[in-house]
Amino acid sequence: MGVEISDIMVMLHPPEEWTTIDSPENLARVMQRVLGDGEPAELRRRAEAVFAEFEERNLFNPKDRLVTALDELLNAVVPGNVFSYSQPIELRVQELIAGVRSELGISLYGDDLDVLEQKGEEIVRVLRQVRGVAEAKAQPIAGLPVLRVDVDRDEIARYGINASDVLDAVGTIGGMVVGQVFEGQRRFALQVRFPESVRQDLESIRRIKVADPLGRQIPLEQLADLEIEQGPLQVSRENIRRRQLIECNVRGRDVAGFVAEAQRRIAAEVELPPGYSLHWGGQFENLISASRRLAIVVPLALGLIFLLLYSTFNSARLALLIYLAVPMAAIGGIVALWLRGMPFSISAGVGFIALFGVAVLNGLVLVSHGEHLRSDGMEPGEAAYQAGLVRLRPVLTTALVASLGFLPMATSTSAGAEVQRPLATVVIGGLISSTLLTLLVVPAIYHWFVPPGPPANDPSPDRAH
Repeated sequence: MGVEISDIMVMLHPPEEWTTIDSPENLARVMQRVLGDGEPAELRRRAEAVFAEFEERNLFNPKDRLVTALDELLNAVVPGNVFSYSQPIELRVQELIAGVRSELGISLYGDDLDVLEQKGEEIVRVLRQVRGVAEAKAQPIAGLPVLRVDVDRDEIARYGINASDVLDAVGTIGGMVVGQVFEGQRRFALQVRFPESVRQDLESIRRIKVADPLGRQIPLEQLADLEIEQGPLQVSRENIRRRQLIECNVRGRDVAGFVAEAQRRIAAEVELPPGYSLHWGGQFENLISASRRLAIVVPLALGLIFLLLYSTFNSARLALLIYLAVPMAAIGGIVALWLRGMPFSISAGVGFIALFGVAVLNGLVLVSHGEHLRSDGMEPGEAAYQAGLVRLRPVLTTALVASLGFLPMATSTSAGAEVQRPLATVVIGGLISSTLLTLLVVPAIYHWFVPPGPPANDPSPDRAH
């Protein structure tokens, strides 16, 4: 059953009849009743593991652990199935933005439904071998039972029956409009069809009678061959072309790296017939477009920061000294992402931009005071030492306030936390490393970057006093 059909079933089911699962016993009992399979003791044990994940708040990876527990429970009860885990708002947003309900969607275009289904399954098998894949599945094509009727031309000619009479008899199986019912100004179609007991039984369908011109009742099985076959459950099209959709999610790995490996392996292991093509979509497209924008914004921001520093001190050497906080902050942000097992994302990229600004600000506070002391005649070494002592509290306060401000975002597990956590993690990790650089390394190498002679101007605000 597809996700769309499941949504319709949920919406048509009255909310007051929904089942509330508030204990492992209820979960195990519902699974046993709905699925009718599985050992009760095993269901109870796995249900307790699921509820333990709900109750235990792990700040580092709560969703993945919960999904793993649910997946183990469902696969133990219904082996061989693929389950997809998402949230209502996330599901709708992904569908509105990318047209698919997963992080990654692969559209396979072609003409033959059988070939589309076969190649779709091959692509799914390749995807399941790529590290980081989760819930890889192909959109179902076949699976709808249909009644195939082949009219025997010789037999209907022998009885003098028209082919349209045979098809009319077959049409009454599903229902045929034979008139209208009037109720005031409203009109309703009057439909006649066989009872369900006949519609569900192929032998009963074969015994349906068709009248010949002489009034004799001829069984349908004498006039046509009837067989139940598996027909297409749904036929999706995009740009007038038939489409098979393959979807999957990515966990524990960056989407760009996953897509690059998946594209390489599918190109090598899946041979598409002429006229068939693939299109990769989903969040991957958004990541590519956002990465291109970041490739412009980040260098522009870094260049602007350097120009502002140069205009403040009129010295490229001092601007470069403060600029050393940028790579040190980047190292801290990358290490923080690695420690928390988070891949690089767009929100992490935005966090790096914010981090670079705060890191440079701390260096500016220290170096500007050192230049102020040097303008009073103090030697560069002594000026660096005194600047480190005097500006210790402002630098630590700036870093501490920013880190504490981002701490709730870094530890959040509420809705939207998947966007907040990478940004906050980058800022906190980068501030730790850049603050150490500002307080320890910058004063130690300050005298190497000091331009000869007295400062051309004093950037410190204290100079006004």
